[in-house]
Amino acid sequence: MSKKAREYSSEEKAKVALEALKGDLTMAQISSKYGVHATQINRWRKEALESMVSGFKSKSKAKDTSQEELIKQLYEQIGQLTVERDWLKKKSTLFGKR
Repeated sequence: MSKKAREYSSEEKAKVALEALKGDLTMAQISSKYGVHATQINRWRKEALESMVSGFKSKSKAKDTSQEELIKQLYEQIGQLTVERDWLKKKSTLFGKR
């Protein structure tokens, strides 16, 4: 009979990885506490570190992107309002000369 591997939720993985990152317990202690092999804990720890680094990088890029998007939208709105204003000026001079 084959034994099915246990699947861990993201919360469980994060909890174990955080425990490993803290360094309060040895890898063997964490392994026995959560019933996860030390190799798996090291893999989750590494993934957590990579995610943290990419999270900080993408946060600053996302902020820049949203700012650029806002500027683009504002310029489009200014352009549209300018066209409407010019059209209204033209129409008001046509009707004002009667």
